Amino acid sequence: MVERQHWHPVAAAEAVAAQPLAVRLLEEDLVLWRDAAGVLHAWPDRCPHRGAKLSMGRIVDDRIECPYHGWQFAPSGRCVHVPALPAFTPPATHCVPSFEAREAHGLAWVRLAGGDTDLPAFAAEDDARLRKLNCGPYVVETSAPRLVENFLDLSHFAFVHEGWLGARTATAIDAYAVEELPTGLRATGCKAWQPQSNLHSTAPAQVEYTYEVTGPYTAVLTKIPEAGSVAVADWRESIALFIAPVAPERSVAWFRLAVADFDSPDDKLRAFQDTIFRQDQPVLESQSPRRLPLDLRAELHTAADRASSAYRRYLSRLGITFGAC
Repeated sequence: MVERQHWHPVAAAEAVAAQPLAVRLLEEDLVLWRDAAGVLHAWPDRCPHRGAKLSMGRIVDDRIECPYHGWQFAPSGRCVHVPALPAFTPPATHCVPSFEAREAHGLAWVRLAGGDTDLPAFAAEDDARLRKLNCGPYVVETSAPRLVENFLDLSHFAFVHEGWLGARTATAIDAYAVEELPTGLRATGCKAWQPQSNLHSTAPAQVEYTYEVTGPYTAVLTKIPEAGSVAVADWRESIALFIAPVAPERSVAWFRLAVADFDSPDDKLRAFQDTIFRQDQPVLESQSPRRLPLDLRAELHTAADRASSAYRRYLSRLGITFGAC
């Protein structure tokens, strides 16, 4: 699968600590752990001896120990100790394969197959004027592409987020531009009238959005409210959506906030994002099919859907099939 050549988030980086952590990606069980130097490792969650889950074991002397027979594996993946045969030196074939693992944007990322794709970009990450904070994880019973498409969609604001991101008295979507990029697509000039576009909104305002798809299952938005409608001076906000495609119809999502707010407690910022996403979730899980149809003839489209239509074409161009139909 082409999806295996892309990087996917699998856990909060801070969640990979003193003990092995079980995660799931593209219908595969993985174990994450750190060695004594703090290096992140991602392996199949299966001991090569008798198939027990390594995530049920523990880390001992900079090795991961299988819970079944106590076999110990060094960070290289090679077995270095078999308790039943203390004098035995395991050969190089007694090993666990490894996957590429990295940390970025406060998350642990894994790639299951080699490739030349980079980690999804988030330009706001390096902006010291913006505070960074992760929200989630959110476990959602739908495909990753359905989540991305919802993130790109302006016309649901007035209905799903009425009183927050939209109002039934202002449902019209003005024309906006979409351009294809090597990494995905960018939609600009996206405008919406919003009662409360963010935590610090003081009045309804016209808010302009820019959306960018930065990978098969990742997207970023930036939004700029009208001057005087936000309590924080020079308010800017960028939000990245990072999704782990766990199964074709199950996903785990995180939002990475980059906001011009260094005063509000983490819980307050997260509560606003939680409210918005919990409004989306039941609608997303009600969609049929849960896998995103890539054939544009399978569902109806209008000019207001040009970003999502471009996203479907992008997935088709890449050959992405996981979570699509």
